[in-house]
Amino acid sequence: MTEHHWETRAVHPPVIGPDASRPLGVPIYQGHLFAFDDAAAMAEAFEGPDGAFIYGRMGNPTVRSLERAVADLEGGAGALAAASGMGAITTVLTALLRSGDHVIAQSSLYGGTHGLLHDLADRWGVAVTHVPGDDPDAVRAALRPETRVLYLETIANPSTHVADVSALAGAVRGTGVLTVVDNTFTPVLCRPLLQGADVSVHSVTKYLGGHADVVGGAAAFADPDVHRRVWRHGLDVGATAAPHSAWLVLRGMATLAMRIERQSRTTLDLARRLEAHPAVASVAYPGLPGHPQHVLATRALDGGYGAVLSFEPAGGRDAGRAFIESVRLASLATSLGDVSTLVMHPASTSHRRLDAAGLAAAGIGEATVRIAPGLEHPDDLWNDIEQALAKAAP
Repeated sequence: MTEHHWETRAVHPPVIGPDASRPLGVPIYQGHLFAFDDAAAMAEAFEGPDGAFIYGRMGNPTVRSLERAVADLEGGAGALAAASGMGAITTVLTALLRSGDHVIAQSSLYGGTHGLLHDLADRWGVAVTHVPGDDPDAVRAALRPETRVLYLETIANPSTHVADVSALAGAVRGTGVLTVVDNTFTPVLCRPLLQGADVSVHSVTKYLGGHADVVGGAAAFADPDVHRRVWRHGLDVGATAAPHSAWLVLRGMATLAMRIERQSRTTLDLARRLEAHPAVASVAYPGLPGHPQHVLATRALDGGYGAVLSFEPAGGRDAGRAFIESVRLASLATSLGDVSTLVMHPASTSHRRLDAAGLAAAGIGEATVRIAPGLEHPDDLWNDIEQALAKAAP
């Protein structure tokens, strides 16, 4: 179906099933063992990610359908599904790095990724240099002979800083450094592999699943050799996706295009209203003309600016806490990409490991509130936000 648009292909994912007929939906292959009649065929199946099925940790028909769907979505040569987003990130980074290596990482990163890099530095002596996400000269200046990975996020969490994937990946091209991009915030809107990245990772818990009922991760690869390398390491790490989880993500991907379009439109509407509200000190959303990477986002993202915004309520940390405790329609909860709206306070949750200097470097204030709009009517969401702002006002 490669001749069709990706929205059509997402509704018709690859189905692995009987030869004479085919199920219209991807079946859940719950069993984890597969028998062979031919010893040579069994031995050959151990060689790669696309071989015959042997054992659940090495491959499963439902999980492989998800992997092929993600690879197709990203324009990759292959993909690896994992039990969580951090499982995918950890598998990729530990496959590509060893003791003494060097990573160049975007300054503003998801707290879990920041924690993993800190742990790799402590345990393995992996050096990490942080750079802005839109400065290729800073990347070139940070390069060392031992640099192995450039790590970016298309839209940083929760600062909404937009990475110039094309320019930064171009800055390391030909050096042997692999560019890894967390594309969780912008599936559909950005395809990092088509902009020169080598690996695109997702927490499929978020938009790809989309319904707050599954935890999972995935990584798509531009190069089949890198895919094979990470797959082999993944067998040892064991962060394997479960068949039922894979099935839930495939179900969610069928409506991904519509959800992202609606949620992005709602987020832009709310960002504009927040920007004009007297109880709001600042708003961070790439769709606003005043955002530092608005021009870059308009060029690099296709069809919207994402469905996450952050803002600083006037009144500091106390006002931020009062706001998140005062919403009634939105839910105070971690994660994002759900059909319902979620709010959280990053400084005390996802980025709680960072000190004041670390928060500032990541573009996070003590009062920062992150909002991930769902599919509710934007007027209903605004009414909820407005009443919460009134209660939080100093």
